[in-house]
Amino acid sequence: MLAAAIFAVMITAQYLLPKRGQSGVGPSPESRSNPRSQPPILVNSQGKKAATGPVATLSRNTKRNGRPEDDKIRAMTDDKVAELGAQGAVPLYSLEKLLQDPARAVKVRRKVVSRYECISQSNFSLEGSHLPHEGYDYAKVLGACCENVIGYMPLPVGVAGPLNVDGTRVFIPMATTEGALVASTNRGCTAINAGGGVVTALLADGMTRGPTVRFRDLQRASEAKAWLDSEHGYRSIEAAFNSTSRFGRLQSARSVIVGSELFIRFKSFTGDAMGMNMMSKGVEKALAAMVEGGFEDMHVTSLSGNYCTDKKSAGINWIEGRGKSISAQATIPGDVVRTALKTDVDTLVDLNRSKNLVGSAVAGSVGGFNAHAANIVTAIFIATGQDPAQNVASSSCLTTMTKVGEDLQISVYMPSIEVGTVGGGTILGPQQAMLDLMGVRGSKEDCPGGNAQKLARIVASGVLAGELSLCSALAAGSLVRSHMAHNRK
Repeated sequence: MLAAAIFAVMITAQYLLPKRGQSGVGPSPESRSNPRSQPPILVNSQGKKAATGPVATLSRNTKRNGRPEDDKIRAMTDDKVAELGAQGAVPLYSLEKLLQDPARAVKVRRKVVSRYECISQSNFSLEGSHLPHEGYDYAKVLGACCENVIGYMPLPVGVAGPLNVDGTRVFIPMATTEGALVASTNRGCTAINAGGGVVTALLADGMTRGPTVRFRDLQRASEAKAWLDSEHGYRSIEAAFNSTSRFGRLQSARSVIVGSELFIRFKSFTGDAMGMNMMSKGVEKALAAMVEGGFEDMHVTSLSGNYCTDKKSAGINWIEGRGKSISAQATIPGDVVRTALKTDVDTLVDLNRSKNLVGSAVAGSVGGFNAHAANIVTAIFIATGQDPAQNVASSSCLTTMTKVGEDLQISVYMPSIEVGTVGGGTILGPQQAMLDLMGVRGSKEDCPGGNAQKLARIVASGVLAGELSLCSALAAGSLVRSHMAHNRK
């Protein structure tokens, strides 16, 4: 979420302060370093090179005074608007606001991109390509999910289950292009149901944001840390943080000092939102409270100093958790292991020890003590409108298997499942439908955070099913055969 906000600010600044020779999609690295370099060569609707002189490189004043009024541009044909876009008179990013029709803006943008020589020379036509653009609600995308939109990317969505999770059967939607993944997870669900289903435990729920601030020297940074750790200091930043949201409630503010820099890891409950925007707003207010608390000399180097840690592997997420920390467990009867999974309990326990525990340790893994948790996490994330890049920490998983009597007890520990059921991609229709499928769409008014927590439990349960099935296939030697059946044409 923070990355998207920064990107939007950079793009806005880029077009508010245009440079000579700059086109609607921004200057190339060469043109930035060489002011004499030529602007991109454009192609008109007949496939001929468009002018690259004064019309294509209009200055700010010429753009403002030389192009038609907005209402006249809206009355033009799509091809005429596209010609203005190809000339640089209408920036690509502004089409939705200019045309006041998100669907038309997408259609025109495809025409503009197709006129660039780098596209036309490749014998590729974006307008006539297999990337669809019609029949989509772009009004929900605008200002929320994507910029410079040229269409949408259809992906097949399958369901595994229903799986008994904490006494309730749920189907698990999975968007993927990997053959055998849904079938394998579904097989795991069947085996787990035969043993009574999955039991989950929510261990923690708190999103983090970790800014870095700088002082003149180590002593001053130490004073700031001591203030943060004091009851008065913490209460000050807690009140400031909590004032920014109905749901955000600061849980902790851990800090470390490196030289003159102080890295602070704020952790907060965020309700049913994944929470990065909520965290960023609250942290800004908390840092302002630090300044008011006597640290006027503090310099905020970055709102995110990678002490969070977001979208990167990090031991702190593995140890302290981020988002929802979940444990899930199931017991599979020994006869089900033999008949449905085509292996036996002893073989599975030994394989898990050797592969997921010892093998991962030999590789120096951070949170990778599993067979393929990322497969299930990412497929569910894409299907339900989560941030796919957050599969990095969210897929951290420790899979354990134990023989209990004649049965198999399998568990997963996932300390950093970063999910939400409001905001981000969850506002889009297809993704909302998949959240509805699981009964977790939107905010749970009578129990704030309940829907997002339930989604995290379902994610962990799906991972449990996927781990069981893949490890069984490896133990039985059937992995290659299953992929040849489901993942080849």
